[in-house]
Amino acid sequence: MSNVFLKTSSLSVGYGEKVIIENVDINIEKGQIVTLIGPNGAGKSTILKTIIGQLPAISGSAELDGEPLEKIPRKEFAKKVSVLLTDRPNPELMTCEDVVAMGRYPHTGALGILNDDDQRIVDEAMDLIHVTELRDRDYMAISDGQRQRVMLARAICQEPELMILDEPTSFLDIRYKLELLSTLQDLARSKGMTVLMSLHEIDLAERVSDKIACIGNGKVDRFGPPEEIFTGDYIKQLYGLTVGSYDEVLGRVELPAITGKPQYFVMAGNGTGTRLFRSLQRLGIPFATGVLAENDLDYPVACSLASEVVSVPAFHKADEASIVRVSELLDECPTIVCTLNREQLEENGLSSLIERMNLEEPLEQ
Repeated sequence: MSNVFLKTSSLSVGYGEKVIIENVDINIEKGQIVTLIGPNGAGKSTILKTIIGQLPAISGSAELDGEPLEKIPRKEFAKKVSVLLTDRPNPELMTCEDVVAMGRYPHTGALGILNDDDQRIVDEAMDLIHVTELRDRDYMAISDGQRQRVMLARAICQEPELMILDEPTSFLDIRYKLELLSTLQDLARSKGMTVLMSLHEIDLAERVSDKIACIGNGKVDRFGPPEEIFTGDYIKQLYGLTVGSYDEVLGRVELPAITGKPQYFVMAGNGTGTRLFRSLQRLGIPFATGVLAENDLDYPVACSLASEVVSVPAFHKADEASIVRVSELLDECPTIVCTLNREQLEENGLSSLIERMNLEEPLEQ
């Protein structure tokens, strides 16, 4: 028996007769977290709005638990699916607790009166998202980040089988971003809740998602687990990066290197040089560095920011050729900075260069 919970088949989406994305074929199993990534304007939000019925599909279909979405009664749909889009409501004269409690309305009677069990679920959702202290505050009088968290509590309070979120980390600081994604993971694991969302933070998408759908060039360009998506220069191609770089292994971006003849030589390694590399980039100072093994923590950032990197293969110490090149750079660069201590230099095979270096203190971090 298939475990596919949400399925789109040859789905084409857009506005009116204008197609933005065509032939969207996505299968999501129950309890999976699937994230849409891609450049602004690629159509991520359009796909989500079409799935929830806010926009009509131009062609193709979408099914929830084997049933066409358009045939699911709206009240039943509201019980199964909670939605958080970037367009948030602006309720007048409602407390934050009132807004969260709206998530229980699909489960209440016609009058929307909450029973004791409903109130318990509201309290638990507010506590889970850390908005209990906002309970009696006017929803319209709190910050954007606080509103986002209140709306997240409302979506969770609904106890859905499927949660659809459009940029849920917008307005959240790093603490609440991590807490939100951790909460979604817990709900998916413990309650089998399925999550379909869009994210701009591709590093977070890589960490939290079971599968990722890459939206670009009018189609789902790739769909699969993160380890199949973040390979080679794919992210650079998907987003059309022309400035700076993105490390697909470590999931981090770097600004462009400062080109020109190196003014500093940085003797680094073991992760001791990364902050200094970024300091020099911010100051607009071209620099060279080495000797770095290709598995060294400093190596990826050095390759992005340095005008020259003297390197050796992974798990190798400095060889004669690399020491000769470092010696030349020591003569050429006006300033030499070492982020390694004597013991580390010796471990890396650089003891022959210790006496040659007129070391200065590293730049203030």
